[in-house]
Amino acid sequence: MDAEIAIATPMVNPLTSPLSDTVKPVVEQEQKGLLMQYPAETAQIGQQITQILITSPEPETLLARIAKALGEIFRVDACLIVAGVNPTTTNAIALWSADHYPTQPPRYQAQLLEPPTLKDDLADVQPLAIPDLQASETYKSLDWLREVLPARAVLRIYTRFQSSVNGIIVLGRSQPHEWTTQEKELLSGVSQSVAIAISQVQLTRQVVAATRHQTLLNQLSRAMESALTLDEILQMAIAGTAKALQVDRGLLLLLNYTEPLFNHLPKTEVTVACEWLGETAGQSAQATGRVSTLLKQSFWLSESSLCQQAFRNAPEPLVIAEQRDAPTDDVAKENISIFEREMMPALLMVPLVGAHSNAPLAGTVLGFLVLQHPQPRPWHTDEIQLVKWVSTQVSATIIQNQTLRQVQALVEERTAQLKQSLEAQGKLYQTTRQQMEQLQQLNQLKDEFTSTMSHELRTPLTTMSLAIRMLRQPTLPSQRREKYLEILEQQCNREIELINDLLDLQRLESDQSQIQPQKIDLMLLINELAQSFEQKWADKRLTLTVETPERSLLLNTDPDSLNRILLELLTNAGKYSDPDTTVCLKIAHQVQQSVNQVVLTLSNTGPGISPTDLAHIFEKFRRGQGVTQQAVQGTGLGLALVKCLVHNLNGTIDVESCPSENSQTFLTSFTLTLPKG
Repeated sequence: MDAEIAIATPMVNPLTSPLSDTVKPVVEQEQKGLLMQYPAETAQIGQQITQILITSPEPETLLARIAKALGEIFRVDACLIVAGVNPTTTNAIALWSADHYPTQPPRYQAQLLEPPTLKDDLADVQPLAIPDLQASETYKSLDWLREVLPARAVLRIYTRFQSSVNGIIVLGRSQPHEWTTQEKELLSGVSQSVAIAISQVQLTRQVVAATRHQTLLNQLSRAMESALTLDEILQMAIAGTAKALQVDRGLLLLLNYTEPLFNHLPKTEVTVACEWLGETAGQSAQATGRVSTLLKQSFWLSESSLCQQAFRNAPEPLVIAEQRDAPTDDVAKENISIFEREMMPALLMVPLVGAHSNAPLAGTVLGFLVLQHPQPRPWHTDEIQLVKWVSTQVSATIIQNQTLRQVQALVEERTAQLKQSLEAQGKLYQTTRQQMEQLQQLNQLKDEFTSTMSHELRTPLTTMSLAIRMLRQPTLPSQRREKYLEILEQQCNREIELINDLLDLQRLESDQSQIQPQKIDLMLLINELAQSFEQKWADKRLTLTVETPERSLLLNTDPDSLNRILLELLTNAGKYSDPDTTVCLKIAHQVQQSVNQVVLTLSNTGPGISPTDLAHIFEKFRRGQGVTQQAVQGTGLGLALVKCLVHNLNGTIDVESCPSENSQTFLTSFTLTLPKG
């Protein structure tokens, strides 16, 4: 014990209790000594408190050291100092007790922040001395002290700073004790120094709290202006608020309405959007086995009486300092696991409400910002205002995010519609372009057909007209007459063949042709055709070679159709073969995938077919480029007839034209495949 504390040693005898008649003279003598020492005692205790103020700037240790010093100076069993008697201010408690003195656990200390008697006797400037709480009828309202320190004798005084009560000093003894006038006066003198210390503690705590609050506000303001996501901003808000208010748990609940908002309690789903646990709450959760997060867990609003009460109170918060402050019995019976029972003594639920009058969600409860503490805890006005400000900012952020998402969805929808419109316009343009190309092709085909048909019709008619005029000459020799009649007959047959080709093609395309299959000798048919074409090709000195298998081939097919196919193919080969070349007809018997078939390949050497014309070679009225200008006889119907006839015979025909060894000529081959039958 230092020198400053030792000065209280002469007070030992007068402070013992209970008093007896045998010690009264001694007490009276010592009281006279105390009256003489009182000013010095008060000054020295004030100096000791000032020294504590200088050496212990932390509010957590300052009041505790002062309580210990007062308890030892007054030789009592316990000393209690309460800093702050107004629930709107920041409070602190210091409780010192002797080693032999039992005190209650710290969880009861929070009840001293607003004891019942403080509402009525704040004007009392004199110490309140109670020799025995159990025997006192007048001061039974002070029985709340027994919850903290089970004292029989109590000496209490309010501390005043600048004429306002700012705290309490309570001295307690475990046994009944008659408090002396000197003890009361000494406590009154000391109370001014303690009031200064309490004011320092309150100011320090207010500065620290204000710093935490301002830090939180700055963090949230920066977060809302940054590129953080909504989840990150919400998590920062709930974590920062819980840390600033020094509570053990924070939750942020969001509502999802499934019914119209005009219902009193609409069917609404509540989801845990964010959760923050302090060190104590985290350890408690691990101790109880709850290590899984509550994030994204949901329940109905109707399942939680706490949420219902907060919903009805909106926009005002639901404030519970301790369990007995719960607004209804239902809250005390809350059975939703989101609000754990060990976290229920102190709870603050602030609604998240759309505040902008012109916003679609104005006045709508968007959710709740929930703070919980495992010990009874008053929620001061400045703290509630801070949480309200945070909830306002969070609500604005949620509405802004929802509005942004709606705008983005609208933009995406409009973009998708525009994209679809552009795609449709692109397809329409592509279709129009294709149609234009087809029209151009059809127009070109029409011109080519007109040119071809004009040539094929006019040439025979011109020849026939000339022959008729010559036959009208009366002096025409008989030999010449026979010649002109022969020419007239040939050209007439040519016209008839052209008309027949048109009719045959029309009949084949309309599937009106009649196929009459029968057994024929393919070799015999080919030999007859070969002999007739050798005479036709004499002028171009063309040679026809036929490669056949050793055995004769019998086909079950329509002989007229096959004869017409070979006739057209040989005629076409004769037209487009170079003079003095050989036309080769190769016949083979093949069996592919159990299909018995005959393959005929007709090849000739000539100018060939361009790749562009190959794709359209079997279309009617299509002839190779420049053919008409080269005066090559034909209408462009022959190969179209061949394609239709082959199809009716269940066969296939292909064509290819490849450069020969001499790059100026091409080897053109038509491959006809027919079922053997």
